[in-house]
Amino acid sequence: MCPSEPKLPSVVSKRDELNEGHLYKPNMATCTRIVKVLAGCQRHLLVAGGPTYTSVSPVAPRHLPVRTYAAAKTFKKDKKDDKEKEEKKEQKPIDNTGRHKPYGLTAWAPVDDVYVTRFYPKPVFETAVAVDMLKSFQTLDYTTLDQPVYINLKLDMKLEKKKKVDPFVSTVHLPHPFKTEVNKVAVFTENPDQVKVAQENGAAFVGGADLVQRILDDEVDADFYVAVPDMISKLLPLKNKLRKKFPKNKRGSVGVDIPKMLELFKTGHEYTVEKDAVITRVGTLDMPKEQLIANMQTVVEDVCSHRAASFGHFIERAIVSSQASEALLFKSEELVQKTPTNKDA
Repeated sequence: MCPSEPKLPSVVSKRDELNEGHLYKPNMATCTRIVKVLAGCQRHLLVAGGPTYTSVSPVAPRHLPVRTYAAAKTFKKDKKDDKEKEEKKEQKPIDNTGRHKPYGLTAWAPVDDVYVTRFYPKPVFETAVAVDMLKSFQTLDYTTLDQPVYINLKLDMKLEKKKKVDPFVSTVHLPHPFKTEVNKVAVFTENPDQVKVAQENGAAFVGGADLVQRILDDEVDADFYVAVPDMISKLLPLKNKLRKKFPKNKRGSVGVDIPKMLELFKTGHEYTVEKDAVITRVGTLDMPKEQLIANMQTVVEDVCSHRAASFGHFIERAIVSSQASEALLFKSEELVQKTPTNKDA
């Protein structure tokens, strides 16, 4: 029976009246309505794709779709499984302490001066010995004497629990500068007395809101930018323009002592830590050995000052090299001055 078509209560009621002895005579309108109902049911069954019935049974069973199974759960990746996979991928360093030879190598040191380097660990030299070897390489290879010297430091950025040291940018004053050019420093201040002090100490550009507009118009370009604390709120339009050069307290480019900041940034040496490594220049090969070691010590001490000494040595690996020589591992621990401990305390 079609759910959309009306039921036939009138026909059933008329039959009941016949059973009671009353005479029933259907009129023309009633017959027409019954024929339309039957035609509509037949058309509905044909559209549904089922078999065609010429008559409709009032007690025909209705088969409604009933889902007797539970809905399938959506599959979600478990974060624990991802973490376990990442831990498996990370190879743990092998501890060779107390072993008769390093893991995967032939011996700790070769017994001859001719050997295959990949079968033995790379030697780690003292800082003075490594610098002397770089100078001897220059003599043997007939390379230029004024070639730059670089150090490459790999850092251990881990802290307590899951915290890490954030990458940083720092500026140090080398005891033996190797640059002949003086850095251009711009000072942001609106105090007339501070403007006069900055000009007397060699500031390349000094100003307030007018200097900000000149920088936005690409009329001023400096190597370093310093500012007094009162000017920081007025420098926000320059944040995207200057980016890493924007004055910050951590870098020492925000303060009241303008002569001290100018002295640092005019002749200062800047280095950048990206991820867990820093590569910076410390001098030229024609400089005396003592001056190169002093510059290296200044950079190493400044790098190690960005993490507490209680976590251990900050530098995992230290390499020194020149522009035309091979890289040499050196002991960076001997360049860090250890603070003396008072036993009586």
